[in-house]
Amino acid sequence: MRSQLIPRPFLKWAGGKTQLIDELDKHAPCHFHCYHEPFIGGGALFFKFYRENKIQKAFLSDLNTELIDAYTAVRDQVEAVIQILAGFPHSESFYYELRAQDPWAMDGCIRTARMIYLNKTGYNGLYRVSKQGKFNVPFGRYKNPDYCDGVNLRAVSQALQNVELSSTSFEKVLDKAMPGDFVYFDPPYVPLSKTANFTAYQANGFTENDQVKLRDVSIELTLRGVKVMLSNSATEKVRKLYSTPDFVIVEVQASRAINRNGQGRGKVAEFIVTNFLPERGGNNVS
Repeated sequence: MRSQLIPRPFLKWAGGKTQLIDELDKHAPCHFHCYHEPFIGGGALFFKFYRENKIQKAFLSDLNTELIDAYTAVRDQVEAVIQILAGFPHSESFYYELRAQDPWAMDGCIRTARMIYLNKTGYNGLYRVSKQGKFNVPFGRYKNPDYCDGVNLRAVSQALQNVELSSTSFEKVLDKAMPGDFVYFDPPYVPLSKTANFTAYQANGFTENDQVKLRDVSIELTLRGVKVMLSNSATEKVRKLYSTPDFVIVEVQASRAINRNGQGRGKVAEFIVTNFLPERGGNNVS
């Protein structure tokens, strides 16, 4: 029997699914074997499924090695991570001093504490790297950020105990997913405009060719009998990619909190794509 610890995302993530979580849950399959999430990000859907006792076995991955290392450290050495975070002061000078340090010269727990601290104290909770792969978000203006949330970090650690973590590209899901499994893809979105392109989770970004590869992987999973759900922007490019008999496209409204233009925040149309008919409602717009 699980304890009463209730895990939630321990990192704020641009494009995170906390605001869309009820819609995703509504359109997800009711039953599945293993859960796969190749763009784990903040992991909002994984943690919701865990709280609802839907997760028996999970494979979580991301091409962002620092992110996967953070999940691994929280899973395996959570007390060490908490102890390090407790020693970090909330100050602008310390923020820039820590940001300037090379994370790959650090011990894994210190690197994880650094990532959590910068994420929770940086501007707007944004994770962004330069073309050189360096974190470059300025200091945020929070009065009392909760970057050392030991209760949640311990809950997250518990939720991750039987989870396989790997730093791999999304195509590797083909090596793991079996008939009856469920795969949720949450890739960097197709931009709404030429000036709205935010794919800097990785130094090399996520290209249009990657979007096509993702569609092709989704088709291959469909042929194998694997259930697939994908979220992306409500654009004609996405509609065209998934306008085949294999997929159902549902338009939903999501809240976006990270946008350089404050007027661009608020409700935005997004697509949820599945390779199965919605089990609990939804409007098919394909």
